[in-house]
Amino acid sequence: MKTMSLYQERDTLVHKISPISKIMYIIAVILLLILVPLRKVMLASVLLSFLIIISGRVLRKVFPIIGFSSIVLISVVIIQGLFNLGNKTALFSIGSIVFYKEGLLYAFDICLRVLNILSSFAILVLTTKPSELIESLVRKGLSPRIGYVLNSVLQIIPQMSATMNTITEAQRSRGMETEGSLKTRIKAFFPLIGPVVMSSLINTRERAMALEVRGFNSSVKKTFLNEEKEESYDKVIQLILILIVIVALIWRILS
Repeated sequence: MKTMSLYQERDTLVHKISPISKIMYIIAVILLLILVPLRKVMLASVLLSFLIIISGRVLRKVFPIIGFSSIVLISVVIIQGLFNLGNKTALFSIGSIVFYKEGLLYAFDICLRVLNILSSFAILVLTTKPSELIESLVRKGLSPRIGYVLNSVLQIIPQMSATMNTITEAQRSRGMETEGSLKTRIKAFFPLIGPVVMSSLINTRERAMALEVRGFNSSVKKTFLNEEKEESYDKVIQLILILIVIVALIWRILS
């Protein structure tokens, strides 16, 4: 079965950075947004994230992720521009509808926070294999059971999508119409549900049996198939991120 995830295979330095360093980057960005809620800091942070994304050669894959949230962001801009309680200065108007400067700036800050979080998470999911991510977390003390659940969650939707495509192609080869009008698509959709759900349940049972046979529930200390990879630059990155958070915390206390 074809493995599907948001991960993009590239040979870049960003892909070689350990998943733990990328998780620490996400935490550092979120803490920075909380501790130093300045617009120029948020702009610098989102710019840095996009520079990392560009150096990882996954910029095109980020646009659908941002586009998915664009409807919410546009709604925030409209609502805050029109109805924010602090609105005083009219910026422009469309007919009788007046947009205010204070509300639009407030909405701009919200959009920057969302972009910061989305872009930092995009670095992790687009440049890290899910299996390596879970393995790194287990090495750091995460329970293997929870790691298995997280790995299953990351894989179940792509696997169900792949199964649905396979069944759709099989039914199409038997002469069943699966494309065309909305009525035709709905009519073709319901016969897919049963095989997809049954196939997922069977896969889950087979996977559980395979894990049980391999001693997944054994209390013996487990080993890993792959050797742990942590380059020297990972430690430097993690140290820099910790220092940034400490400096932001000190600034917050003193300001």
